[in-house]
Amino acid sequence: MTALLELRGISKRFGAVKALQEVDLTLQAGEIHALAGENGAGKSTLMNIIDGILRPDSGEIWLDGKPVTIRSPREAQQLGIGLVHQEIALCPDISIYENIWMAHQQRGLLLPHKALRERAQQVMNRLAPIPVSQKVGELSLSQQQLVEIAKALTLDCRLLILDEPTAALTEPEAQTLFSIVRQLRDQGITVVYISHRMAEIFALCQHITILRDGRTVHSAPLHSMTADEVITRLVGRELSQLYPDKRPVNDTPPLLEVRNLSDGKRFHDIHFNLRPGEILGIGGLMGAGRSEIAQGICALHPITRGSISIKGLPVRLKDYAASIQQRMVYLSEDRKDAGLFLAMPIDWNISALDIRAVSHHGLTLSPRRERVQAEALAQQVKLKRGKLSDPVSSLSGGNQQKVALARVLSVQPEIVFLDEPTRGVDVSAKAEIYQILANLADNGVGLVVISSELPELIGLCDRIIVIHEGRISGEVTGEAMTEENLMRLAAGIATQAEAL
Repeated sequence: MTALLELRGISKRFGAVKALQEVDLTLQAGEIHALAGENGAGKSTLMNIIDGILRPDSGEIWLDGKPVTIRSPREAQQLGIGLVHQEIALCPDISIYENIWMAHQQRGLLLPHKALRERAQQVMNRLAPIPVSQKVGELSLSQQQLVEIAKALTLDCRLLILDEPTAALTEPEAQTLFSIVRQLRDQGITVVYISHRMAEIFALCQHITILRDGRTVHSAPLHSMTADEVITRLVGRELSQLYPDKRPVNDTPPLLEVRNLSDGKRFHDIHFNLRPGEILGIGGLMGAGRSEIAQGICALHPITRGSISIKGLPVRLKDYAASIQQRMVYLSEDRKDAGLFLAMPIDWNISALDIRAVSHHGLTLSPRRERVQAEALAQQVKLKRGKLSDPVSSLSGGNQQKVALARVLSVQPEIVFLDEPTRGVDVSAKAEIYQILANLADNGVGLVVISSELPELIGLCDRIIVIHEGRISGEVTGEAMTEENLMRLAAGIATQAEAL
């Protein structure tokens, strides 16, 4: 049977870096094909070559049994290839419909506006009932991700590439996407599914190709492999333990006490304690108010009532600078827009949270102090990098996240809120980040982890509070920390007593 698309011996070099080396990939019509690999393995480079964004240095691309040259994304679209990037690439100041319309213009299609608007709304309704007249800038991150997917679906592509498509989606949105992907497969459309989430890969895909260090190391039907075997091939060694050992429960006085906290809109009557050395999880569906709670406590989001105490003393924080002075910091879920300055050097990013610490008497910046601080923190978080003067954008996603983590550690915090700390991070980097967090907890730092990945919450945290529609629906510990209990509480279909 002739394959839909074949890549033969694809190589690509960026300066001295060999991004791809003799990579082979075969895609059959009507299959969901997983492409897996750690950050920096070459997945994005390979997909950019298929989409015409990059040209290979050597190798061949065959479509329907014939060699083709793809010189641009427009040519890729004309061949029936659609790519949904992990990073959102939409214009926020115009409508959903206009964003979709621009994709059709790029493809060279001249459809009547009314027909295209109706087509856009039909496709959007399959994903979420969002009016296509709404401005993209008014949408949540997860809704914007759905618009990116809708944009590709309106182009009637034969090959759809999805790069970490569920990274910003809620669980119900992800399940809707899975249903649509299966429908596309049944219609004969080929889907390349890129993800670090093993559960999604095994639930959705029929075949897997694994890249490591720019090479194809394995390609096989998924039914012939286990998750452990996939992980071993991904990292090139057995990963003996993803999550660190948990610490014994302590009864020391709380570092942080939150009582009846509300913002009058997104969350209400939030109350919990955080003890030194504890890792507290916050679960719940995306949009439930999890991030807003953390931002409210750290004075990044306004609160209307309630109290916050640190080490037994009530505090009123007027802004995030005051929170930092109290040694309480927040790591944003959005490292691209809110977490890092991607175009700036690594050492600048690490020191940005408190310039005074690397200054002469708080007046002029000391490059030597900045460099010493950055070297120490880069070592602490096991940062894989070139020079500290290199831009953060030169790093893989996992190492960018480590820079964001090094930045919040630069102020020697005692309380750290981490919002989706391993989103878009490969399994090896996840294990390293988990160990960093465990080391912080061992040194008495109180950690609050917000995550949409239930195995992460269960494996990492000492206890978990679950948020449903802005309120705490329950708290689970020990053997009660199961995915079923967390989902029932998150969905609001059970009280804590019923869930346990």
